[in-house]
Amino acid sequence: LPYTTQYLRTMIFTDIIAIALSFISAVFVSYKMVKPLKRINEATKHYSGGDFSARINTSDIYKELSQLVDSVNKMADSLAVLEESRSSFIANVSHELKTPMAVMQNYGTLLQANEMEDHTRIEYGKAIAEQTRRLSSLVTNILKMNKLENQQIYPNTEVYDITEQLCECMLEHEAVWEEKEIEIETDMQEELFVEADKELLSLVWNNLFSNALKFTDVGGSVSLRAYGDEKYVYVEVKDTGCGMSPETGANIFKKFYQGDTSHSTKGNGLGLALVKRVIDICKGEISVTSQLGCGSTFTIRLNKSEVDGGSVTGKEFKK
Repeated sequence: LPYTTQYLRTMIFTDIIAIALSFISAVFVSYKMVKPLKRINEATKHYSGGDFSARINTSDIYKELSQLVDSVNKMADSLAVLEESRSSFIANVSHELKTPMAVMQNYGTLLQANEMEDHTRIEYGKAIAEQTRRLSSLVTNILKMNKLENQQIYPNTEVYDITEQLCECMLEHEAVWEEKEIEIETDMQEELFVEADKELLSLVWNNLFSNALKFTDVGGSVSLRAYGDEKYVYVEVKDTGCGMSPETGANIFKKFYQGDTSHSTKGNGLGLALVKRVIDICKGEISVTSQLGCGSTFTIRLNKSEVDGGSVTGKEFKK
């Protein structure tokens, strides 16, 4: 009987110790689990309030929870970039909307004058029409950029001769180069076939030609070159315009970026961002080389559909 009593006491004591250890382990694990969860909760409160600077320390957190914390921190980084982009977008759009609207309001007020000569009224009317076109272009580009970035535009690819398209797009700007007496030089290989979305690429060529002509002074020159090798088709648009600094060249494809911070040059900083997005969708590449006062050269590389030969060189568009 004494042996049995001692055995029972030993068993009870062992059970008590086991329960105590289990309790202590549970408390310890709970503490280790609850602490990082509290940190995550505190950080998400900051995020919901618009503060994306809060980060969670992972030095004393279990591996599994550490992975969750890393994901939360990465989400915070993405939200911070998104918020910065949103703020920048609003600031740029506000500026681009405010300027033409102010011009239209001022000229609209002046047009209400009782006595005004016909040529003055026509001049004011042209200014209003020009600012209206600027607003329309801004809205159109914003909508296009939104669709491209959200993959709401799906490429409708076809095989076609890109040299014909380049000539057609260049001719659409004939009035501009004639007015500025700009010499247009071309050097294009015949029958350069690509498989791409023709409509989207026309957006690329029109933006590049428009920019080249816009930044080239009266009497300058713009050249268009198209050639290919076994794999790729290359298109170069070169101008003798004002050129740009290395800093501007590095940022030129960003939305709303303008090297001319005074906004004295017409534009909304979306054209080249659209060009870059279209080229990416078409699985091509675009690069720019430039120097202040010496003009710029934009080079586009696209996948070639098939091998073709022949070449035509000349100055078909020479003024």
